[in-house]
Amino acid sequence: MPLLNGRDPQAVAAAAREMAKGGLVAFPTETVYGLGARADDDAAVARIFAAKGRPPDHPLIVHVLDIAAATVFTSGLDASARRLAEGFWPGPLTLIVPRAPGMAQAAGGGQSSIGLRCPSHPVARALLDAAQRCGVPGIAAPSANRFGRLSPTRAAHVVAEFGPGIPVIDGGECALGIESTIIDCTGARPALLRPGTLSRAAIEAQLDATLRDRDAVSPRAPGTLEAHYAPRAQLSLFDAGTLRMALAQRAAAPSPAPLAVYSRSISPGCGEFVHRQMPGDAAAAAHELFAVLRDLDDAGAQQIWVERPPPDASWEGVRDRLQRAAAA
Repeated sequence: MPLLNGRDPQAVAAAAREMAKGGLVAFPTETVYGLGARADDDAAVARIFAAKGRPPDHPLIVHVLDIAAATVFTSGLDASARRLAEGFWPGPLTLIVPRAPGMAQAAGGGQSSIGLRCPSHPVARALLDAAQRCGVPGIAAPSANRFGRLSPTRAAHVVAEFGPGIPVIDGGECALGIESTIIDCTGARPALLRPGTLSRAAIEAQLDATLRDRDAVSPRAPGTLEAHYAPRAQLSLFDAGTLRMALAQRAAAPSPAPLAVYSRSISPGCGEFVHRQMPGDAAAAAHELFAVLRDLDDAGAQQIWVERPPPDASWEGVRDRLQRAAAA
């Protein structure tokens, strides 16, 4: 099955039939491209882990068409989870909730909880609808990349990761560019496990309550390892002043290692390195982040120096991804 046109209903239906048989299909969401399999089939989900090289105890997110479909996978949505689902689904929010006994054990990484999300991308929704008509209640789908590496935001990124063996539905470039916000709803008070483009303030306003932070008893969740989202090149974070000093030192004693710089305040052409300008707007930076890092990898950079994002709340998701990339 070649690269599929996400605007072609017949192509989407063919992908749904492939999933119904236990196959893998990559598809776009508003955040990043996902590598999907039917979530109710542990053998199919095991193919995701094998393709990505992902540890089997690292849980996946199950994508569902709506709240009704979510109830197949959970033993119950409490008041907080339901309030968040009603406020932000479809959208870039994953809820960690109690897993229904005997359902999606592989997707849950063997935990008693499961991550559920209702995406807003029209191609993802068309696929979920077609899959549901084929008897598939939901699609388990981590990002469509090798484990720990940069998430894909274009169909071409997925093909570069896995080659032609996995069908990819091309739905264009992902609008948001970083993965969903994850909220744990299994405790007495919801906790923020992973920031995204959906702000903490918006979530707390919907809950009319303050989120707690991740703690030692929080369940395992996707994308929360200390080292993750990494390019092939070594990525380092600098504040603006330190970055200028490091570049000056490099100019005085040139290094043979090819360097790329992704910054807001450094002018291109002021040294022997590839430069990409980081947007001053957090949403724009999130949209392009993984694609830019891929481009810098492809340009041959061995080191990528990134100017640390501003401390504003709107940059929380971008800061999180860059900190994890630097830790790798």
